[in-house]
Amino acid sequence: MKPARWAYMNLFHCDFDLLVTPTVAVRAFDVGREIPPSADSKRWTDWTPFTYPFNLTGQPAATIPCGFTRAGLPIGLHIVGPRYADSLVLRAARAFESARPINLPDLSHS
Repeated sequence: MKPARWAYMNLFHCDFDLLVTPTVAVRAFDVGREIPPSADSKRWTDWTPFTYPFNLTGQPAATIPCGFTRAGLPIGLHIVGPRYADSLVLRAARAFESARPINLPDLSHS
């Protein structure tokens, strides 16, 4: 019998407190689109390999801004913790935000 998906991540978290990845595998694209215009596939799971698996494993995760591309588009940092360690993920996100604050653009006049 094959172990449940979350069992593999439980083994990972025996050695590592957190998993940190980019939020998505592509640059930001126009609002209203489900997939990037340059995508080879029509499935959103092909450009979100760092986020959707944790919906399947039941792990807490947070995405926070960590910078911008040269074109001024946002880049996200994805922090994943072991099951039931929501507070650890939130503390890590807050620690990163405190250490590397991001000045978000003022969108109120758009």
